[in-house]
Amino acid sequence: MTSTNTSFLKGQAHLTKRHRAETRFQMMGRFAIALSLAFLIFMVGSIFWQGKSALQTHQIALKLDLSAKNVDPADIRSARFDAIIKAALRETFPDATKRAEKRKLYGLVSTDAGFELRNQIEEDPSILGGTQIIWVSASDDVDIFSKGQIDRHVPESDRRLDDQQIGWIDNLAENGAIKSVFNTKFFTNGDSREPELAGILSALVGSALSLSVCFLLSFPIGILSAVYLEEFAPKNRWSDIIEININNLAAVPSIVFGLLGLSIFLSTFGLPRSSPLVGGMVLSLMTLPTIIIASRASLRAVPPSIREAALGMGASPVQATFHHVAPLALPGMFTGAIVGMARALGDTAPLLMIGMVAFIVDVPKSFLEPATALPVQIFLWADAPERAFLEKTSAAIIVLLLFLVLMNIAAIILRKKYELRF
Repeated sequence: MTSTNTSFLKGQAHLTKRHRAETRFQMMGRFAIALSLAFLIFMVGSIFWQGKSALQTHQIALKLDLSAKNVDPADIRSARFDAIIKAALRETFPDATKRAEKRKLYGLVSTDAGFELRNQIEEDPSILGGTQIIWVSASDDVDIFSKGQIDRHVPESDRRLDDQQIGWIDNLAENGAIKSVFNTKFFTNGDSREPELAGILSALVGSALSLSVCFLLSFPIGILSAVYLEEFAPKNRWSDIIEININNLAAVPSIVFGLLGLSIFLSTFGLPRSSPLVGGMVLSLMTLPTIIIASRASLRAVPPSIREAALGMGASPVQATFHHVAPLALPGMFTGAIVGMARALGDTAPLLMIGMVAFIVDVPKSFLEPATALPVQIFLWADAPERAFLEKTSAAIIVLLLFLVLMNIAAIILRKKYELRF
């Protein structure tokens, strides 16, 4: 009896110890998840905090002389709009008499202010014929100072704006001649050397064109390769070698695919450098292993009874595969394709090797024109010395994250649709 009680008590103690160990393990797991979420929230939050200011920019109001002596209504493009803006600045701040002071005064407005004025006149010629108050873009230094990113209390030698320039900005603010507006140029302009003019449109279009080529090549080839290897290929030495190589290619660094594209697509076939066509072909090489592996796993997950029932009803192996097995595996195939496309969207190294790191201002209109991509644009802006490019970098990262979210939402919708259908 005593021996039985002792064994029971030992068993209870062991069980209690095991429950405590399981509880500790669960607590450690929850702590790890909470810590990961905290780091993720901190990272994304810091990016949003830095990038949100890029969606706002500042404009300066100037009293411009748009009379016929300065702007000929019959020949608007021949007018010297930069000279008109400079004259208005000198009239607003007559204390700038020296050459160096005038240069600093002209630096209050964007270098693109003359083109802005010309475009406004071409859109609305009725503003010609006298003195008008026109809003033009401020320079990047004035913009970040107005956003509070330049501390006026630090020594003058340690900031980009001196006391005289800050005084001019304060004067404009007191007179209501400076305002904050939504930065549409960030979405409608291409890249620029000037931060206040730089936008993501050319990079966004370049990414869309490259991903289009990537999807059109990698998705059908990857799906058909997976179907053949999983359903029709004989299980022998050669199929094992192919499977091993596909698995190895999925782990190859992306820059290797860039070197492959550089040596084959550019050097051997002579395709256009920096074009979305070459970029999409390189990205398709990189995403093919991922799509093939995910698609094979989806086909393998279909119950064998589906195949057996189709074959038992007289269907051929091709009919059983494409009419019954493949449709059931299609949601998983879409998931694999999205994973591969997401990797392609955020990868930079292979695009750098084929020249898509070039400075591109114009928006590409075809698959053969020079272009850049959004992750490459982020890489270029992150390396820029100007302070204003930091917020542009964060804002571009936000756009990239939103693009990924939209891709995943589209994948979920398509997957749900096919799940309901089959």
